[in-house]
Amino acid sequence: MTNRRVRVRFAPSPTGPLHMGGVRTALFNYFFARQHGGDFILRIEDTDSQRFVPGAEEYINEALEWCGIKVDEGVRQGGPYAPYRQSERKNIYKQYADRLVESGHAYYAFDKPETLEKLRAEAESKGGAFTYNYSIRNSLENSLSLPPDEVERRINSGDQWVIRFKMPENEEVIMNDLIRGEVRVNTSTLDDKVLFKSADMLPTYHLANVVDDFLMEISHVIRGEEWLPSLPLHVLLYRALGWEDKMPKFAHLPLLLKPTGNGKLSKRDGDKMGFPVFPLMWKNANGEISRGYREDGYFPEAFVNLLALLGWNPGTDQEIFSMDELINLFSIERVNKSGARFDPEKAKWFNHQYLIRKSDKEVAELFSPILEQYNIDVDFSKLVKIVGLVKERVNFIHELWEQTNFFFERPIEYEQKAVSKHWKAETPEIINMVSDLLKQLDPWQASDIEAGIKNFITSNGYGMGKVMNAIRLCLVGASKGPGIADICEILGKEETLIRLNQAVLILNGTKH
Repeated sequence: MTNRRVRVRFAPSPTGPLHMGGVRTALFNYFFARQHGGDFILRIEDTDSQRFVPGAEEYINEALEWCGIKVDEGVRQGGPYAPYRQSERKNIYKQYADRLVESGHAYYAFDKPETLEKLRAEAESKGGAFTYNYSIRNSLENSLSLPPDEVERRINSGDQWVIRFKMPENEEVIMNDLIRGEVRVNTSTLDDKVLFKSADMLPTYHLANVVDDFLMEISHVIRGEEWLPSLPLHVLLYRALGWEDKMPKFAHLPLLLKPTGNGKLSKRDGDKMGFPVFPLMWKNANGEISRGYREDGYFPEAFVNLLALLGWNPGTDQEIFSMDELINLFSIERVNKSGARFDPEKAKWFNHQYLIRKSDKEVAELFSPILEQYNIDVDFSKLVKIVGLVKERVNFIHELWEQTNFFFERPIEYEQKAVSKHWKAETPEIINMVSDLLKQLDPWQASDIEAGIKNFITSNGYGMGKVMNAIRLCLVGASKGPGIADICEILGKEETLIRLNQAVLILNGTKH
């Protein structure tokens, strides 16, 4: 096993949009594969035809691509173990189900749904739960209780059947999980899971999963905690099929928890608290739209970074990591056993960190399409200066408009709260004096503008806030924005003077 090539797989079912917890599972597999020079495989597990959702497979591929997760083998990429879509592999599985029946590790069951439902109801009425296992299987309609010729007759006559795994009685299964250590389970607590169904001649997840992992030479299975209860069955299937020496190592990742820390993170939590739980926007068959991190304005690097630190830590205080750094530092040993609480505010913080680390030029390029939507045509070098002044104030590119719109559009209204607070009886006279001062300035640059205004304030004995807040109100129309001198320089002398004059006229009610 030590010399075995590392091969991991991410194996989602196309039953809807990919949850961020699923993306994290893919990421941890990807980190592990790249760190060990191995292969990352994307396998689509679509054997549950009842739950198949059109468009879900394409969504999975697009989501991984957006995150920068490069698939080595998969439906789109192909590879030596193709096909990678389970529905295209359906002719493979029956032979292994038959092998299990022949070796006595599985059996045919012909129980009708209404029979099993009656048994469930009876068990629940007594305060228990029905379990199809060693205690009852010999009294039901299956190949363990029926004569061989009757079993053959039922199969040949077209009766519906399933193949169930024959779970051993009172055997302790000892397993090792790379995250949780030794796990022990007594088989008497487990049921005889269905492995194959005649209804669609397809295997269930359990059989298909084990067979495909073996045939694709998967070395490590890194998956969510919800699959931990299935581990004993999967280990026993490897043994029953004679593959124990080729069995992969297992690691079960902790759950992503609600922001409250109470329970698994769900779409409902996102809807209720106003954050996405899917990487990309999703529109279901009813036209209902679920938000996505991409469409909400998150950078893929920020999304990957925040997911990486949910359930894993590098052992240092560092929080911002590139993909290459995450690959180099990742280790299964540092993955937590307990669930990881998701904090939507921390998610915004990550995006902010990535935004402010981008150059002003990069941010301006990303902001330009938004300005085009507002029919704003601005010199690019001027735009670079503008975003450089305000990018620290936002978490997302789309928030830049709210912080910069006054640079492109002269205010025609003034925030009432700011007017009440900063526009007094003597303010028009002060603004007029500031205008006279600014008319004289040449060259027009921020340092000279700031020095001139400050000198005016001190020489006249005014309070700094009294004058500066009034000027800001005139130029911006509200109490927001970067330094006054920087605003003036970018607006230019002519526009600055026009805005000062306009504010005096409008706020004094004398403009006609």
